[in-house]
Amino acid sequence: MKTITFTDITLREEAHRIDNALSFKEKIEIAKQLDKLQVNAIEFAPLLDEKADSLLIKTVSAIVRNSTVALPVALNAESVQTSWSAVCHAAHPRLIVSVPTSPIQMAYTCQKKAPAVLDMIRALVSQAKALCPEVEFAAEDAARSERPFLVAAITAAIESGASIITVCDTAGTMMPDEFKQFIETLYEDIPSLHDVTLSVQCADTLHVAAACTIQAAQAGATNIKASCSTGSYATLDAAANIIRHRGDALGLHCDLKFTEMQRIVNQINWITQPRQTQSSSFATESNSIQFSLDKHDTLDAVVKAIRQLGYDLSEEDNIKVYEAFTNVAAKKNIGAKELDAIIATTALQVPSAYKLNSYVINSGNIISASAHIQLERDGQMLDGISIGDGPIDAAFRTIELIIGRHYELDDFQIQAVTEGREAMGSALIRLRSGGKLYSGNGISTDIIGASITAYVNALNKIVYEEENI
Repeated sequence: MKTITFTDITLREEAHRIDNALSFKEKIEIAKQLDKLQVNAIEFAPLLDEKADSLLIKTVSAIVRNSTVALPVALNAESVQTSWSAVCHAAHPRLIVSVPTSPIQMAYTCQKKAPAVLDMIRALVSQAKALCPEVEFAAEDAARSERPFLVAAITAAIESGASIITVCDTAGTMMPDEFKQFIETLYEDIPSLHDVTLSVQCADTLHVAAACTIQAAQAGATNIKASCSTGSYATLDAAANIIRHRGDALGLHCDLKFTEMQRIVNQINWITQPRQTQSSSFATESNSIQFSLDKHDTLDAVVKAIRQLGYDLSEEDNIKVYEAFTNVAAKKNIGAKELDAIIATTALQVPSAYKLNSYVINSGNIISASAHIQLERDGQMLDGISIGDGPIDAAFRTIELIIGRHYELDDFQIQAVTEGREAMGSALIRLRSGGKLYSGNGISTDIIGASITAYVNALNKIVYEEENI
């Protein structure tokens, strides 16, 4: 059984889109989710704005622990050093030398003849290898390259220190069987290709990119470049799902977290879609789930809806939720948000490991939001101070600082439950830990206080299960 790894190119491709510029925070969140998914590498675009892009790469390098942070260099010596300075602190850094190898692209992009391009490949790969332990050479437009030159370019890159070779069908015009044969003959023409990792990247012009990458894997490739966002290239979930469902027959395996893959892909797609289609900064996957339950629905129907929301409750908690559901359903129909709130207030009610003692929030239009929170655990007072992107983000970051753990915020909803200037606000939090959802609810005239209470409520459920397994 051969293990196939994945390099995600979502952030690389999003950098080229002018209709949907991602914020710094969104890029960080995408990288965190990809690391959680256990992709082998996260590829970025080359540094354009040196100061801003370097800061992004350095920030990602500090928080990504599992995946390689891969950064392409521009086709000059200065860029190799600058790119290395940005990525050098990553746990697993990689520099990529990406060069067009077809005659038309060499003339257009490099403005060099073939011999000069070979010299450039040798020089850039050698310089990158002297700095970075892992160097990748990508042959852009390889499928339309003249075979003798492509062989010479890949051979030169390997001899200069590249341990990963990527061949690209940039036009996306090869059919799966053609691309498989293309890879097989490369191995025949370049014996040293057996000593390195062969990666493939296929454009989805004919909508067969995922199939092409799998055929290439059967021909010997061990890495697939794909994107979480639907667009120009093979999508990560399409290629991975072929391995998931047909891997035994194909002799292929991958280490992606399949239980979380679709949720993470959906979340990244939501982040990257055009802003005008996003209704709220707190919109999440659960908000798009639609169903309506009434007083006639059975326990089985309610349990099915609970699972649709993403919860995996015990039989006892399912019954508790159903009992609370029947009381509310006697008065009105129940949708996803209402059922979420019922779960938060009735399921897995546990003793409070952490108690909220006090909180102080500072926020304004000329200062960064900060939070000072004091929690109590086992009679000990625990303090933390942090800043964030708004008061609620600062509060959640402070709690994470205090407990020394980070949990994925799967959903966050706030709404008024009474009217008037002294209206009561309700906050619903859904945290994910170990693949399971834990929800908490908070009610207060102060919506920030309600949000903190909801977070601590969900946190206590996580702690209880972790300490009583």
